[in-house]
Amino acid sequence: MTDFQIKGINHIALVCKDMARTVDFYTNTLGLKLIKTIAFSNGGQHFFFDIGNGDALAFFWFPSAPEAAPGIASVRLDALQTGNATTAHGSLNHLALNVPLEKLEEYREKLIAKGVQTTPVLHHADVPSGYALEPDESTFISSFYFFDPDGILLEFAANVRPLGDYMRDLQHQPATAN
Repeated sequence: MTDFQIKGINHIALVCKDMARTVDFYTNTLGLKLIKTIAFSNGGQHFFFDIGNGDALAFFWFPSAPEAAPGIASVRLDALQTGNATTAHGSLNHLALNVPLEKLEEYREKLIAKGVQTTPVLHHADVPSGYALEPDESTFISSFYFFDPDGILLEFAANVRPLGDYMRDLQHQPATAN
C-alpha cells in the first residue's frame, strides 16, 4: 500500500505571453476543447484545455510576467535542428501528450499542413544513440516534437510497449550532483 492514491495528472499549468494566441493554437491547431476560464482582479487569466482522461492543460497569462528565457527555463527554439534540449533545474523541458501509435504520422502531417514545424517521427529505443531508425524490439516510445507559439516544446508520444519491466526498463541508478 502507498501513502497516496495518485490517479494521474489533474492539470499542468504553464505561462503564456498572449492568451488569445494560446487559445487559438490549442483549440484551432491542436483541436483541444477550452473547458474553464478564470479572470483575476489584477488582469491576469487562467484557462484550462481538456487533454483527455479527465486531465487538463492550463495556462496562466500575467500582464507583467518576465520575458521567456529559452535555453534556461525552456528548450531553445533551435533544438529541433541542433538536438540540444538542455534546460535549467526546475524547468519544464517538454510536455508529452499521449496519442494513438497508429495516428502519429497522420497527426504530424496535419500539423505540418497547418504550418507547424515538427521533427520526424522518432523511435525512442534502448540503444546507445537513444533512437532506432525504424521501430524494433528495443523501441519503447515513438513520437515527434514541435513548439507552441510561446516556445513550449510539445511532443505527441505513443507507447510502443508497456513500461516498467524491471529487467528491461529499470537498469540505471540515479545520478547525484556530487
